[in-house]
Amino acid sequence: MSAADPTNLAIPSLGVTAPIMDLGLQSDGSLEVPPGAEQAGWYTGAPTPGELGPAIIAAHVNWEGEDGPFARLSELTPGSHVVVSRADGRHAVFAVDRVEQYPKTQFPTERVYGDIDHAGLRLITCGGEFDSAADSYRDNIIAFARLVAIER
Repeated sequence: MSAADPTNLAIPSLGVTAPIMDLGLQSDGSLEVPPGAEQAGWYTGAPTPGELGPAIIAAHVNWEGEDGPFARLSELTPGSHVVVSRADGRHAVFAVDRVEQYPKTQFPTERVYGDIDHAGLRLITCGGEFDSAADSYRDNIIAFARLVAIER
């Protein structure tokens, strides 16, 4: 697919729909996160969903006591569909290949952001044990998916 900014995310098996905002990098080089529980965010330094390469969408598992769009991301199973609506009016449909959990200190940067030979999607959120002292989860949950259909 040609480039077109993503506008909305749907994960039917989890009952998730969320608008998508743009995300960049923070001053330390880490990925920005959405400012609350309502939205998901697309990393603008990656391909748009449906283009060749790994599109990156991040969202909160929870935020200030409210479930975020990716509250149940770890429950996705292989074959589950993720639909990304785009500004060109088309919908990129992805099928989940796998969902993995990594300690934040061992984030698989190359597996997430590295070149791939197909249109892929990476969904990223926090997970694992909550560290009260750091006010953060210790792990990241990452769903890896590939484009399987284009809809109008």
